[in-house]
Amino acid sequence: MDANLIAVSAAVAAALLFAFTNGFHDSANAIATSISTRALKPRTALAMAAVGNFVGAYLGGEVAKTVADGLVELPVSDNGLIIVLAGVLGSIGWNYIAWWFGWPISASHSLLGGVAGATLVGGATVLWGGLLAKVALPTVVSPLIGFGAGFVVMLAVYWLFRKGRPDKLNRGFRHAQTISAAAMAVGHGMQDAAKTIGIIVLALYVGGYQDSATHIQWWVYIAAALALALGTYQGGWRIIKTLGRRIIDLHPPQGFAAETVASVVLFANTQIGAPISTTHIITSSIMGVGSTGGKRAVRWGVARQIVMAWILTFPVAGLVGAIMYYPISWIF
Repeated sequence: MDANLIAVSAAVAAALLFAFTNGFHDSANAIATSISTRALKPRTALAMAAVGNFVGAYLGGEVAKTVADGLVELPVSDNGLIIVLAGVLGSIGWNYIAWWFGWPISASHSLLGGVAGATLVGGATVLWGGLLAKVALPTVVSPLIGFGAGFVVMLAVYWLFRKGRPDKLNRGFRHAQTISAAAMAVGHGMQDAAKTIGIIVLALYVGGYQDSATHIQWWVYIAAALALALGTYQGGWRIIKTLGRRIIDLHPPQGFAAETVASVVLFANTQIGAPISTTHIITSSIMGVGSTGGKRAVRWGVARQIVMAWILTFPVAGLVGAIMYYPISWIF
């Protein structure tokens, strides 16, 4: 087996490992609210999220193309493969640290940060225009939209059902959460599986195993979808507790509103190929929904810790990716 094939295989394997860690890290995005409100049993919710992730993976082609061809420009060489492998391993390292502390960071932004850091020290080109337009700008804007829309939708729910009996409303919204959580799971697959697909395509391209940086082979869809779905089914319980219990006291109406807003934002951004964070969207939506209950309804101390982890994700993952470049370049 030649060194190039080994390097490509290592890069693809690392990308699939990332997808697995992304799955258990971000499983909370789709089902934390449903578990917290007891709309779904934990294992039922995780199984539904895994299926939704698998389905969504086939719908995120535009996001995958952005990741593969719109953010970095790598040489078709061994160095290009080293950059991809270093970036992915760097992002996995930061994902595990965040999971350990229960921080709901963006695993996908960790991936993009790791690859960008490795690209810089590897002497290749970061496409700053694409990074700004497709990653940085949506990263800032989408949580603001999630927060504002969550606030407005929750107010609308309160007004529309102001005369309803709380016990009946809770039962009804628990059923409705099955639909909103499923939509959130599909949106998660559309975004996060697509990022893994994009990295695998990039590895195949710079390794010389395909001529285009935007063509996605059928097995890549299946492999990325399976890895993400399996990781999701494992369940990142530390982060599920943070999203479902520590930010606000969730009830079925709030859970439904937050999931609905988040899934709509995810679907819209996927259509334009913007690789946004599912974590940022659902977390900000939960904060917006909770804000309708007054200043004390949201645990802002927890919220500040989460936002700080968001801010640190891209540069820290980039630093780890840059550091990983050196030992990997020595190996290969």
